Amino acid sequence: MEYRIHPKTGDRISVIGLGTSYISEAPEKAAVEALRLAHEYGVNYADLATAGAKTFDYYGKAFGDIRKDIFYQVHFGVNYETGTYGWTTDLETVKRQVDWMFRTLRTDYVDYGFIHCLDEAADWEKYQSNGVLDYLLEMKAKGVVKHIGLSTHTPAIANLVLDAGLIEQLMFSINPGYDYHHGSYANGSAGERMNLYRRCAAEGVGITVMKPFSGGQLLDGKTSPFGKPLTPWQCIQYALDKPGVLTVLPGIRSAQDVRELTGFLAASPEERDYSVLGTFTPGDAVGSCVYCNHCQPCPAGLNVGLINKYYDLSKAGDTMAADHYAKLEKHASDCVDCGHCDSRCPFRVHQSQRMKEIAEYFGR
Repeated sequence: MEYRIHPKTGDRISVIGLGTSYISEAPEKAAVEALRLAHEYGVNYADLATAGAKTFDYYGKAFGDIRKDIFYQVHFGVNYETGTYGWTTDLETVKRQVDWMFRTLRTDYVDYGFIHCLDEAADWEKYQSNGVLDYLLEMKAKGVVKHIGLSTHTPAIANLVLDAGLIEQLMFSINPGYDYHHGSYANGSAGERMNLYRRCAAEGVGITVMKPFSGGQLLDGKTSPFGKPLTPWQCIQYALDKPGVLTVLPGIRSAQDVRELTGFLAASPEERDYSVLGTFTPGDAVGSCVYCNHCQPCPAGLNVGLINKYYDLSKAGDTMAADHYAKLEKHASDCVDCGHCDSRCPFRVHQSQRMKEIAEYFGR
């Protein structure tokens, strides 16, 4: 397993985590087997906004005896009183549900308590006025919730809550369909979405990725907006390359799903390569580096993707980005202007010109 360190909390989080949209559909034995196998493979992060209430019992049985090995993100605003997913901002309902979730998960704390699924400004206002936010903050003050997070599909709402300075984790839907304006949750322009990822990285807010396959649409040539299917590994790598991302949370139903997804770790760079997306990129995303490193290898030895990332992050306000850039073995000033990266960039970025711009910005 590969792990990334949360810049604020210090948590060591597996790059592949567990989404729970589908596991409630599995029989108990199969579900518990899949969860235990994921732990054996090194998966240590799980989201608990699930389709069905049975998921919580499955998790309690699978991880109750190894609770401290798993990071949970639990949502303050989900409602499973009917047995299936519901959304609420009613304070008393939230309190009942949190108590039930804790008991069923067999835990007395959660690692990341989430402000749940805000997609409009009115949702955020209601979450505050109904007392749910105060309740979540009270739980954090008591140490029952270690860190605060937010789940949303909308960049504008994410930025609104980030402005309040409360959250350390953001759950956001990242996939090439949504980023390039395809799908029901394709909120915000390509630039707005990338700016959100950069802001999170600059402020040390970790991103956990939901819907990496766009509900499976990207994996089927008949439903993919690109006219051809992408592989799970391409989608996972695409999300992991975005600034701020710590872990991708695909849904699972079985042990076989776990085996297939963790196969990403042994996949070759060619199998992870998503540069084919460059042929479908919309106009407002053309010319923007997405750090895919398809331009590699650079004849002069530059890591073009990282150079671009540190430049963009520094301009977005990340105070550590310049230091990271300085520690690179080769800098933008080492570019020999051979044009190799320009000819290979699937997103039509004029990288050699960017290297001059970046060298001037950092002074090397």
